[in-house]
Amino acid sequence: MSKLVTFKQTGESEVLEISDVMVSAPEPDEVQIRVHAIGLNRAEIMYRRGEYVIEPTFPSRLGYEAAGIVEATGINVSEFQVGDSVSVIPSFMFTEYGTYGEMINMPARAVVRHPDNLSLEEAAASWMMYVTAYGALIEYGNLKADQNVAIRAASSSVGLAAIQIANMVGARPIALTRTSEKKDILKSAGAADVVATAEQDIVAELHRASGGEGIHIVFDPVGGPEAASLFRSMASGGAYFQYGALDPRDINAPVMDVLSKHLTLRGYELFEITMDDEKLARAKAFVSEGLRSGQLKPLIDKRFTLDDIAAAHDYMELNGQTGKIIVTL
Repeated sequence: MSKLVTFKQTGESEVLEISDVMVSAPEPDEVQIRVHAIGLNRAEIMYRRGEYVIEPTFPSRLGYEAAGIVEATGINVSEFQVGDSVSVIPSFMFTEYGTYGEMINMPARAVVRHPDNLSLEEAAASWMMYVTAYGALIEYGNLKADQNVAIRAASSSVGLAAIQIANMVGARPIALTRTSEKKDILKSAGAADVVATAEQDIVAELHRASGGEGIHIVFDPVGGPEAASLFRSMASGGAYFQYGALDPRDINAPVMDVLSKHLTLRGYELFEITMDDEKLARAKAFVSEGLRSGQLKPLIDKRFTLDDIAAAHDYMELNGQTGKIIVTL
């Protein structure tokens, strides 16, 4: 028997239930993993609340990320062996699979053998955030050395991943955060500069931080009216990647800046990368190299046990973490 987290109705964290279930043998194209660590993601909170892009089918599973040891493989799987240390990359829907359990079956294409220098907890904290940031900055944004990238919600796990990826390619990451409370943390995490958007003039500060060049790429999970200040701060030909809607109000894009500087606004989501085999292969190679070299190093904020999964969700909803929340098994 294996513990599995599900929910039978949407709502607050108390709807999460832990039960003992029998786990079937893996299907021909699946890998069975004994989970040692789970990485939490905001999508799981939204799904539990009924606010995600897909509707739950009850009882619903949860979880996009995990790391553990291969227990068995399907008959069509040759790239993994029993005993391998592996991680799960989000490339499926919650209606298909979930990682909140002691023993899980995953599609082989969503599994990756991670570098030996990573602990299982670090591995569980890596793939959602690094692949999300990689897709916008590298695959689509073609971020280059010496370019300026403005990163909103920079203390989130994806924000910190974007800082590291920018540094990995020699670009200049400028962290945006609401207040100066996390300035020192963000600087120590690799930010070249930090702008406190609720305390400072965003346009003036980004002009200063970019050395007057402007921002070549904006990486933004927030949106809303405040986005206008970022558009005004962009360099000619700049690209604005919107990958979330923490502020659900419409984005304000000043039309004269968009026209005169030939700016691009693009909606972006992780699954553009993870559902495309060629793009996913490039992402795996880039992130694996960064993790192996130490240029990418996941920051873990806090750990919970599986029995405390509701408390872990509550903690994420406080929006105070810097880095990844991990559940250990």
